Amino acid sequence: MYKIFSTFTGAGGLDLGFHGGFSYLGKEFPTLNFQTVKAIELNPFACKTAERNFSDCEVVEADIIEVDPKDFSGNYDVLLGGFPCVSFSVVGKREGIKDDKNGKLYESFARFVEELKPKVFLAENVKGILSANKGKAIEVIRKRFEDTGYKLQVHLVNFANYGVPQLRERVLFIGVRKDIEKDFVMPEPTQKKHITSMEAFQNIDTSCENHNFMKSMPKTIKMLQAIPEGGNFKDLPPELSVKAMMSNIYRKLDRTKPAYTVIANGGGGTWGYHYEEPRPLTNRERARLQGFPDSFKFEGSNSEVRKQIGNAVPPVGIYEVAKEIERVLG
Repeated sequence: MYKIFSTFTGAGGLDLGFHGGFSYLGKEFPTLNFQTVKAIELNPFACKTAERNFSDCEVVEADIIEVDPKDFSGNYDVLLGGFPCVSFSVVGKREGIKDDKNGKLYESFARFVEELKPKVFLAENVKGILSANKGKAIEVIRKRFEDTGYKLQVHLVNFANYGVPQLRERVLFIGVRKDIEKDFVMPEPTQKKHITSMEAFQNIDTSCENHNFMKSMPKTIKMLQAIPEGGNFKDLPPELSVKAMMSNIYRKLDRTKPAYTVIANGGGGTWGYHYEEPRPLTNRERARLQGFPDSFKFEGSNSEVRKQIGNAVPPVGIYEVAKEIERVLG
């Protein structure tokens, strides 16, 4: 069994994708040869979610910036984490990392790579990191990881191509330690036809945990009734119009297409809305769109669970990547 050390764990989407052993939308994802033995996460509700779903994992509630990787030394095969997008206060200058909040988080992950020396590491990030600071950020990240003794690959993936009913583009950083003979090969897409949001919502048990419906104001219901499938606030008549800039405001799903990117935070009008019923999505519906099985339970309030789901890596989407890493280690 390959041991995983998990950072920026959140609800544990990356970890679940590596573990396997679940079913999703009628498809089985067999158990893989990985086990998360230790995890670091700052959010207390996400810690509770991880503890509930990964009973054999020691979850440490801590700020990764404040901990010393030497205190966690051990023999780990894989290091996982999704550090935030890096922006540097001094563009192109290495020392800028130490002054930037997200830069510190990235550097903390890099320090764990240096100290633990896992055979493989995988980090996930938003698409924007490829162009951050006019391309300087990705150059610094690449050099930092390569200097620690790893063969680094950077892949932009759309998880909809790997069985997730959501158009979610993310960047994967995959490092294989230079003494490992096998090279990582990015798996081919598994989904020739994208799964639609309507297909994702089929057969949800109304008593399923986290499938809680939010109450909407009468005006909100009227607004949602006026917006067509796939539409947003721009489709509202003058008497119901709202001022907004982003396309995700009061945006409804289209039952014939995958969902747009599920987000973690936001005020009124950003909760994501059902294609037919005039209401926000339930957290279980969001979890379905993020590739979580119904057996995975989230802890916390509506807002806290929404945050965990929106910040997660889709386990179904990362499963094939985990299988390939299993091959590299084997």
